[in-house]
Amino acid sequence: MDSGARGGEVWRRLGEAGVLREQYRRRTATGLVADPGRLGATLRAVDARGDNGVTLSVLVQSASALPILATAPGPAFDRAIDGECEVALAATDAAAAGSDLTGLGTEVDLDGDVVRLEGAKRWVTTATRAAYFLVLARHRPGRHFTAFTWVLVPADAAGVRVTPAATTLLAGAGLGHVEFSGVRLPSSAVLGRPGRGLALFARHMGTERLAGAQWATALTSRVLAQTRTALSRREVDGRALWDHDTVRQEFARCLVRVRELRALYEALGERVVEEHDLTSAAVLKAAVGLTADDVLSRCARWRGADGFADDGLQLLRAEAAVFGIGGGVTELMLGAVADGAEALLADLRA
Repeated sequence: MDSGARGGEVWRRLGEAGVLREQYRRRTATGLVADPGRLGATLRAVDARGDNGVTLSVLVQSASALPILATAPGPAFDRAIDGECEVALAATDAAAAGSDLTGLGTEVDLDGDVVRLEGAKRWVTTATRAAYFLVLARHRPGRHFTAFTWVLVPADAAGVRVTPAATTLLAGAGLGHVEFSGVRLPSSAVLGRPGRGLALFARHMGTERLAGAQWATALTSRVLAQTRTALSRREVDGRALWDHDTVRQEFARCLVRVRELRALYEALGERVVEEHDLTSAAVLKAAVGLTADDVLSRCARWRGADGFADDGLQLLRAEAAVFGIGGGVTELMLGAVADGAEALLADLRA
């Protein structure tokens, strides 16, 4: 992958090469079923470019947006998967905390042949360059699981306004906030039956958590390799840092943590994509949150003042904080793991 290509250009190349289509085993009435091995290979190749924002944009589209978009009629899915355009998953709502999907304020009025959409979404990946938005909205009051519906909104529809997010982090992700004011669409913009929005989201969110574990493994192992080289070259009192036992042992702990994360996603990948095992997905997401920041923090500390350079490890560490927040905060995932403790313990004893 050309290190000079960014954002939409990377997506276009992946689509034109057929890589995006090859990530999936089959297309069903409820979306795409990912191939864990091929999805992981894509993320490793994109991560090798060293642009976390671009990798995030590929991950969210590959693991969440495309699987849901596959249920939509019309040309949007083929355009996106062939790299002709990008699609943005607009779930995080301006009216509620990111993890509180049932508290969202974006509303869709399903009135015969016309769909009316009002609301706002924030911190949407690829918002600034997407041709379509997959919008999760409520079609009736309340927090019930069946009160939410997906709507496919063209980015150029009247009443859609995109504002770039005020951040210098993850620049290649196209992060932005989206407002929907008086948006009118045909009824064909609704994906599936009204009220199936959260059920469809739940069916595919595990794939994004698997992809997150795959990316975190690629990223941390890449940084560890770079850090190993730096430790061998940097000297204190005429002795390479790598030759100090305390450094070697701490580095080895990081290496073990990353190897454990890889073994975990290799063991649970099939359960996540084929069985939609949400407990396994939560285990993966929690493991990522507990591993990535710890490993990257240690690597950044070893780089000393150099870590604070514009392209230093402290910046990378800040961007990698998305692992513990996006798609569900680590604490929430640990709660889900605790909820499934009985089944998990039985599985361990089997």
